[in-house]
Amino acid sequence: MSSPEDTKKSRHPRNRGWTGSAHRANEGRLEMTSEATAPGQDPARAIRPEDPRPAVPPAEPEGRDDSLKDDAEDALMAYRDDSPEPPPRFGDEGRRAEELAQATVVEDEDDDDEAAEVIAAVTPEARDEERAGAGLQLRMAPAEEAEIDPAKLDPDALKVVYRLRQFGHEAYFVGGCVRDLLLGRTPKDFDVATSATPNEVRNVFRNCRLIGRRFRLAHVYFKGGKIIEVSTFRANPTGLAGQSEDENGADANGEEGDLLITMDNVFGTAEEDARRRDFTINGLFYDPFAGKVIDYVRGRRDLEERNIRTIGNPEIRMREDPVRILRAVRFACKCGLELESRTYAAMEGAVEDLPRCAPARLLEETFRLIRGGIATDSLKLIAALDALKILLPPVHEYLQRTGEQGEARFFAHTRALDRRVREGEQLEDAVLLAAILLPIANDAPATEEQGKPPSVAEAIEQLLSDLVRNARLPRRIAERCRMILIAQRTLSGQRRRRGSLASFRRHPLFNEALTVFAISVEATGEFREQLDAWLSGGAPSVAPDAEGPRRKRRRRRRKSVSRDS
Repeated sequence: MSSPEDTKKSRHPRNRGWTGSAHRANEGRLEMTSEATAPGQDPARAIRPEDPRPAVPPAEPEGRDDSLKDDAEDALMAYRDDSPEPPPRFGDEGRRAEELAQATVVEDEDDDDEAAEVIAAVTPEARDEERAGAGLQLRMAPAEEAEIDPAKLDPDALKVVYRLRQFGHEAYFVGGCVRDLLLGRTPKDFDVATSATPNEVRNVFRNCRLIGRRFRLAHVYFKGGKIIEVSTFRANPTGLAGQSEDENGADANGEEGDLLITMDNVFGTAEEDARRRDFTINGLFYDPFAGKVIDYVRGRRDLEERNIRTIGNPEIRMREDPVRILRAVRFACKCGLELESRTYAAMEGAVEDLPRCAPARLLEETFRLIRGGIATDSLKLIAALDALKILLPPVHEYLQRTGEQGEARFFAHTRALDRRVREGEQLEDAVLLAAILLPIANDAPATEEQGKPPSVAEAIEQLLSDLVRNARLPRRIAERCRMILIAQRTLSGQRRRRGSLASFRRHPLFNEALTVFAISVEATGEFREQLDAWLSGGAPSVAPDAEGPRRKRRRRRRKSVSRDS
């Protein structure tokens, strides 16, 4: 007869090779058979006096509802995916399923067969077969039947859609990627819309992070820094109780309501999500497995007619989010589309609401116009809408003050910038902003007072300060832009510096400043000789009337006369 100490050692997980709840379950079975089993009683139904938990129920006969199996599969998938949330707990009836799900990591050879059966029951192949029987097809549509060539779809985005479908969620490509593919363009990125909530998306993907407060999104990360953005189907938040308006924007009392969207996390269906989007060309879904474009808003018709049209009443849509004005400008200039007349009129009326938007969003949309190589057409359209005074006040004031001559000079700089961007040159935000503000800096040269560092024009200083303070422009970008503008007169030889021009090459911002200088030379044709001197590895000579600090002449020391001489 074994002693209590021997029994205790035999139960230890290190000796038995069990881990976690698998050890506890088997330990409970050992105790039930050795201590709590009465004569003639089924050991599987024995209960220890000190353990209030019910025993493991016997296997159920065939034909039983297999909802318990689904719960076990979901628990195991969440456990294997290292989900940040713990696996769901089951009642007493589901304890056997939970124990099997957590027993997949075993060390004892005796439990290998049991664990293998559990893993095989929830492999992706088995899950695919089960859901395929329910009508969900997880096979890609053949290229000859698909409305969009499968070879043009991003493989990582396809993985996201496929995995969401495996877990029983709706998932489609949405927005700009569908629009660009139908127009024959190469999408910059691929976005996914799904019926899964942000937290459910995070539970499906380990490489996922939730962002946003006003608009909650999930970012799925891949190698090389690629991000696939996953959004949940949403309903129009202005349709909530207490915020419902009619087609003309009037509330229940007949008064004009405030339609500005401040919260956009009201989840809905795919059709509701399409109808709450801004423009019809952005409300298209694509199902890669069916090979069909899903169009709830007649977006394909507008693409064929080359029109940009809002979904629903354009007056309401623009007042809900005035940033849509800048988005419409970007789509029109980027894709070569025309603004529908009612949409354009609504954009003009909503310009006054732009200051109500978050300054950071306005700044980001403005940078998107410049980064896309469409700065010239975009800024002309924004100026026609009278929105330039809100986005870039110094530029608006400069164009108003200088007239046609200043306008021609300014847009010559933007065209030179667009050519470089379209050629694939990667320019940082400080260089883009400096190239836009350069005509203003040349019109009002930097001042340099005695004992103080040089500064750019007062209007530019004010703009950079406002962007840092209100629009969350990083101070580093603002300071780099300021120094690049100051360096332009040094590069042209119009300003002296304390060191030689040749030593200016060692300045940390020399390359960025030279890029902006080259854009200015290309736009105006001035100072080409100075640019050639810099590009050849030398340095131009300083103009005789150049401003700035002059090198102090060192006074020769007088030789002291010896008193004895």
